[in-house]
Amino acid sequence: MAPNPAPREEPQDSPHGYVGLDADEAQRLARGRGWSTVRSLPPGAIVTMEYRAGRLNFEVRDGVVARAWKG
Repeated sequence: MAPNPAPREEPQDSPHGYVGLDADEAQRLARGRGWSTVRSLPPGAIVTMEYRAGRLNFEVRDGVVARAWKG
């Protein structure tokens, strides 16, 4: 059986620091800090529940990040 690959490391960055930022600015900042995937979602969007290391999710209302979480 093949060994499991080591999980990718996530940036040591708090998602809460993105709340209140302009969505475009927050995406640029997150990518600059090393997040491999950054998703902007509308409020109430249906999303899959699998955890993906290195992914940062933003819930965006009126162009501003209202909520942010890993995975």
